[in-house]
Amino acid sequence: MVEQEKSVKFTMKNIFKLGFTIILCQSIGILGSLVTMPSIQNWYLALNKPFFNPPNWIFGPVWTLLYLMMGVALFLVWTKKGKIKKTNAYLVFFLQLLVNFMWSYVFFYLHLPLLAFIVILLLWVLILINIILFQKIAKPAAYLLIPYIFWVTFASLLNLSIVLLNN
Repeated sequence: MVEQEKSVKFTMKNIFKLGFTIILCQSIGILGSLVTMPSIQNWYLALNKPFFNPPNWIFGPVWTLLYLMMGVALFLVWTKKGKIKKTNAYLVFFLQLLVNFMWSYVFFYLHLPLLAFIVILLLWVLILINIILFQKIAKPAAYLLIPYIFWVTFASLLNLSIVLLNN
């Protein structure tokens, strides 16, 4: 028999948890933008970029949406009831958030696209592991991370192209 996902009750406690997880994830995005923005108008603008490089304005809305989805995914795992061990899922989730920030730092602040490519490959692996771990706890949480891994796949190709076009 297939276990059905039960909906989360929106008590004040759960509303607080949802707000907390979204703010936590959005905060990582804000920190990343703080190290990114100073390089956009000079260093990044001067790089050779591939034909499929999207316009700069698209990155902010996409990342905002992805961080929102990450926050909701974390909330769904946090509020999942039952005898489910969540420690590894939390560890991988927070590690991928850290590595996500590190990519921005390495690429935009340190101006090291090759090292950033290695970081983004690590990020991709961590997101995949995170999806697998979240799927065991709350399938909707895993589904919410799928657009994230797709975007990071695209960002990895973009990062690699920038490395190749600028060496």
